[in-house]
Amino acid sequence: MTPYEALESHFKKIADLKHISSIMSWDESAMMPSGGGPARQRAMGTLSAQIHDLATTGDIAMWLEGCAGLNLTPWQQANVGAIQRDYNRAQCLSSAFVREQTEAVMASEQQWRICRAKNDWPSMLPALKKVVELTRTESKLRADNTGLSPYDAMLDLYEPGMRSARLDKLFAPIKARLPSLIDQIIKHQETRPLLPLGDDFEIDAQRSLGLNVMRVMGFDFDHGRLDTSHHPFCGGVPEDVRLTTRYDRKDFLTSLFAVIHETGHAMYEQGRPKQWLSQPVSEALSMGTHESQSLLMEMQACRSRDFINFSAPMMAKAFGRPTHDPAWSAENLHHHVTQVKRGLIRVDADEATYPLHVILRYELEKGLLENEFEVEDLPTAWNEKMNQYLGLSTTGDYNNGVLQDVHWPAGLIGYFPTYTLGAMMAAQLFSSAKKTIPELSAQLQCGDFSALVSWLRKHVHRLGRSVGADELLKQATGEVLTPDAFLAHLQQRYLP
Repeated sequence: MTPYEALESHFKKIADLKHISSIMSWDESAMMPSGGGPARQRAMGTLSAQIHDLATTGDIAMWLEGCAGLNLTPWQQANVGAIQRDYNRAQCLSSAFVREQTEAVMASEQQWRICRAKNDWPSMLPALKKVVELTRTESKLRADNTGLSPYDAMLDLYEPGMRSARLDKLFAPIKARLPSLIDQIIKHQETRPLLPLGDDFEIDAQRSLGLNVMRVMGFDFDHGRLDTSHHPFCGGVPEDVRLTTRYDRKDFLTSLFAVIHETGHAMYEQGRPKQWLSQPVSEALSMGTHESQSLLMEMQACRSRDFINFSAPMMAKAFGRPTHDPAWSAENLHHHVTQVKRGLIRVDADEATYPLHVILRYELEKGLLENEFEVEDLPTAWNEKMNQYLGLSTTGDYNNGVLQDVHWPAGLIGYFPTYTLGAMMAAQLFSSAKKTIPELSAQLQCGDFSALVSWLRKHVHRLGRSVGADELLKQATGEVLTPDAFLAHLQQRYLP
């Protein structure tokens, strides 16, 4: 067995254990009874430590060194590069620390579900403080290992190669432009009628509608399923993708577009290079890339007037509404799904206000990680930025403020910026796809996603980690990431 063959064999074992971990994480969020929490924390702690031990064994360094003289294919070389990167970054953490962090995070997530439902910030503090302290420790260890700042060391986990200095430059035009643009859009939308859709939509009908739209988009139900959870997410593995949503009887559109969003994630997973699924090179390139696939489907394709022309009759039929009812016309439904308004909740935000929600969290989590303030200070800091960016107050409203997201209780500090990176990337990719597929508009009006999905398979999904994010975008669109396509999209859609 060559050193490269030894690497592949070793990482197949790791992939199998990660498969188990991913399904168990989905189960914890979607199916596990509340009383199962402590036992699941221990089990996942043991499993994560075992995976870490395998991912950091000294044999990997020996095999990597042995690969230097081998005649490898381009994909094999890319796989070696992915393994080398992951190995270098994992070395700074002990398995004991990984176990402790895993257990703390799971306990914190479970506490978050309870506290958010009760608007109870004080009871969340102990668990969150422990997670943040562990994340600060991790960030320092990673900073020492990589030579990056603590925050950049964490950001690099989710968006390899991205740095906060570049983030600030990418976000600056968006941060400068959006407040006035939002004012313009809201003023413009006040001139058009918005007919109400009602306020009682059966959950079973909502679920059926979501499943039908997933089928239209091309989701493979032989290798995935839709369930319910406190927070919509996509988990599992490419061969068994698990996505979730949540339902509100008063608002079916929120759930429907959460399903569409998560289906975008799921289809990226289902499109990863099948012959390499057991190897690191097959994994998603970055979380920004992942978010680009969900946002391209949700925001660019499915909130377009083209797709609403197709889906309006589906929506009306799902809830037994007459298609001739003006409220259920494509025009009125399109007004609903493109309505811009300042709101407190990130996941319910429209695409114009959403980046401000992300920038708020980016600035807070960066300050938190770099010890500019403490966990106790978060509600006040949150309220100040919410007032500054969106003119809203969250004083005493923890449920709709600092408790609304699972990310910090889950230790995912450095993740938030990828949402807006993904939005920018989605706009850039979709603009290029429209140029490459002139008939795309007509296809979406017929509910035909085949050409769009094929284009994404070729330019994103099947590349895995074989190229970097800048290279992927340059190949697909002709340039590296910029905010230009995103801002142009907002201008064109909302102020035509």
